[in-house]
Amino acid sequence: MPFLDDNFLLTNDTARRLYHDVAAHQPIYDYHCHLDPADIASNRVYDNLHEIWLEGDHYKWRAMRANGIDEQLITGDADPYDKFLAWAQTVPYTLRNPLYQWTHLELRRYFGIDTLLNADTAPGIWEEASRQLKELPTHAIFEKFNVALVGTTDDPADPLDYHEAIGPLGIDTKVVPTFRPDKAMDLTNLGAFNAYINKLLKTAGRGIQTPDDLLAILDDRHAAFHEAGGRLSDHGLSALPDAGCNDVEFKHIMSNALRGEAVTRHERQKITAYMMRFFAGLNHERGWAMQLHLGPIRNVNTGLYNRLGPDIGCDSIGDAQQGHGLMRLLGTLSAEGRLPKTVLYNMNPNDNYLFATMAGNFQSAPTPGKIQFGSGWWFLDQKDGMTWQLNALSNIGLLSRFVGMLTDSRSMMSYPRHECFRRILCNLMGADVESGELPDDPGMLDKLVADVCFNNARDYFGIELDPRYN
Repeated sequence: MPFLDDNFLLTNDTARRLYHDVAAHQPIYDYHCHLDPADIASNRVYDNLHEIWLEGDHYKWRAMRANGIDEQLITGDADPYDKFLAWAQTVPYTLRNPLYQWTHLELRRYFGIDTLLNADTAPGIWEEASRQLKELPTHAIFEKFNVALVGTTDDPADPLDYHEAIGPLGIDTKVVPTFRPDKAMDLTNLGAFNAYINKLLKTAGRGIQTPDDLLAILDDRHAAFHEAGGRLSDHGLSALPDAGCNDVEFKHIMSNALRGEAVTRHERQKITAYMMRFFAGLNHERGWAMQLHLGPIRNVNTGLYNRLGPDIGCDSIGDAQQGHGLMRLLGTLSAEGRLPKTVLYNMNPNDNYLFATMAGNFQSAPTPGKIQFGSGWWFLDQKDGMTWQLNALSNIGLLSRFVGMLTDSRSMMSYPRHECFRRILCNLMGADVESGELPDDPGMLDKLVADVCFNNARDYFGIELDPRYN
């Protein structure tokens, strides 16, 4: 089979029909990503492949480091073209890493370039892609890939000015903010925490005297996100703490933190437990969904972190125990009648069946699939990881109610990841049909594929889209 041909990842006739006739035509509902809303508001035109492809892609940065590329050519201030050449030099060494397929799929889907990228072909690819990018601004990319919705990831301290600017532009793609309040409860470094609080207060336009004032400000910011169209929160933790915290304890610990007084590890866990229940309550009150991204060990390379900061490709799959903290949060919220729609993402594949079964414990009417076992995330965002997640969900829950794929990306060139997911989904379904494990019922099969690719997410998150997507 030729490399990346039309039937890439499709190994049976049913899979090919499902993908080409159904999945390929579904809009993209990218409900969680890290695109910069400023780029969308300005309809950014990218000057070259470095800007759109390498500028913030820590997947590529990790591969370049593994290939012995100097950091100056990765995150340093080297010329953008030289950084691209360093990436091109690395690409042939990524064989069997998903990056090799992603790289060439992206070149094909964005620019129609089917030349293999290496040191020799790099100059021509750079020139041709740069030429085409002048006619491919951000909004045109959304149109090209039929993107119905983009959910950016935003901090409560972000003023949302760019989101306010996007609305009047009249683009067909709905762009909404996602409430990511992790810094508002991270007491690991009190200097950084209080600097963050000052930033939050500046955005809120009001002062703070007590811990209750902090909660009130966060409630106000949550309401501002709602007004801007946001209907999701997102929370990234190594693990949910198996800890309780009452109002008195919260006020005591948070008061000390706001004064810059040291807090213990156990006290930090109590604050996280308390505030996660608080944020979940806000989501429930306003009809939002809550996303829990659990399991990474972040910023492992202390030397690079001290030089460059977070999100530079120095994170790992964690081995923290997830079950008891997750059970405690969801169980408490359920008992209080405040459990919102929730999407659970695990970083460690050992936790697939834990998360799939945990989701099943808290399903309830009237929302189908109220608690979701989310798609393969981060290091699991590849063929094996997606297949493991789809199989675990199928064995334990209802694949037919799954809200599907997301990019979780900082790059405007990541939409082919949806294509990969859709091909993998169709191949699994097709293989089951052709082995006699599922009936060859096109109506039933087509509905499941269309629902998982788009319809379920549209209905689950309930965000008003352009009429063409309803």
